[in-house]
Amino acid sequence: MLSSWLRLAKLLATAPFRRRIGWTGESRLRFRVWPSDLDINLHMNNARYLAAMDIGRIDLLMRTGLGKAAWRGKLKPVLASTLVRYRRSLAPFQSYGLRSRLVGWDEKWLFIEHVVERDGEIFCHAVVKGMFLGPQGGVPTHELLGLVGKAPEAPALPGWIAEWQAAEAGLRR
Repeated sequence: MLSSWLRLAKLLATAPFRRRIGWTGESRLRFRVWPSDLDINLHMNNARYLAAMDIGRIDLLMRTGLGKAAWRGKLKPVLASTLVRYRRSLAPFQSYGLRSRLVGWDEKWLFIEHVVERDGEIFCHAVVKGMFLGPQGGVPTHELLGLVGKAPEAPALPGWIAEWQAAEAGLRR
């Protein structure tokens, strides 16, 4: 757990020196697997991938300017669901990269993709569905994106996101 807090502290300390990125830009971070990241099988614990992705989202939000706007508006980022595929194991002390980017959005949700990779191989791939909550509840994405300038037009979402949404609707029933 300590390693997650240290990673976050490092990100926050270096954030003012990282260049700003646009809505379709990509955050790239580097990490290392520490002993506190390991599970009983002595590889990176599944939850640690998700914790690294939390940090990737924070970097993405800060560098797009949305983090500052959310802070001023007292908005809270929340996740509704995560679709994740673990493909390979990360061993102790291995370094790895994390790429995070906004895939797209609809009127309510933001869809953010995370790719954990090492030496060109994908170790974990995930997409999260989230939103921001304000004092009156969920903030529509056009309002949210408008907080940092002119709200861009939403890119077409991949078809599999619609299928994911349909599967979630089935779970709710």
